[in-house]
Amino acid sequence: MATDDLRPAPVLCADDYGMTAGVSAGIEELVWAGRLSAVSALVTRPHWPELAPRLEGLRSRAAIGLHLNLTLGEPLGPMPHLAPSGGFPSVGELLKLSTTGRIDESEIMSEIGRQLDRFEQSMGHAPDMIDGHQHVHAFPQIRRALLRTLSKRYSTTKPLLRDPADWPTAIVLRGTAVPKALMIAAVATGFGRSARRLGFPTNRGFSGVSRFDERIPYARELQRFFVQPGRDHLIMCHPGYPDEELARVDPVVNRRRAELDVLRSHPELPSLIRHLYRDEAGRIRWGAADA
Repeated sequence: MATDDLRPAPVLCADDYGMTAGVSAGIEELVWAGRLSAVSALVTRPHWPELAPRLEGLRSRAAIGLHLNLTLGEPLGPMPHLAPSGGFPSVGELLKLSTTGRIDESEIMSEIGRQLDRFEQSMGHAPDMIDGHQHVHAFPQIRRALLRTLSKRYSTTKPLLRDPADWPTAIVLRGTAVPKALMIAAVATGFGRSARRLGFPTNRGFSGVSRFDERIPYARELQRFFVQPGRDHLIMCHPGYPDEELARVDPVVNRRRAELDVLRSHPELPSLIRHLYRDEAGRIRWGAADA
């Protein structure tokens, strides 16, 4: 699982903290064991108030980010256009709305603000990074609302924004969930460039896209995620303990335990991933991504 010695080690980020108690407990274990670089949190879930103090306790060991949610459960405030019945649309419906220009961007900006407010009020600081559940932050129209919101809110210290695109050649060479990864990259085309133009750091290189097929060993996929890394590579993962709530809210259930087991036991993992450090002001030092 060798990486290019001329590049910094990849950032390994666990998504979906806060989705359920079991998912969150598994992610916490990995952070304490030094097996994750970063954690991305859902603040719209019912568990957030009780989990936020525990997540804050991990801040000395990992970057902590906001996992912007527009597809799971309910928004934090009224969204009469996107969620007229009170619940978010599916990711497929959201993508259709955004690619056909039928998103109310002011409504999206308001919900982004509410989720950022909730994160900051609970954690006492801004997120180190921002990404999106099911990559919604990079969807057409939504990305514009996000960048407008963040540019007004963070004029000096800017969070890293996850770019879920990667070079098609790198995706093909990894040979893992290639059609899905190419589709995500196509949807996200230009997002990273727009973010960097506004002064936001981003990752350069992205992997971790999976079919979540339980017949494919996660250890094999993980090895492929380190192939052809970008110069500031980010790998996403989805570990956790399955519980009854998870089975009700998300299609990825048993596979999360498989990811947890591999990430917890892989003998070389701590030496293969980037361990992030904060400066005296508590800001993450992303390295080349800040340039």
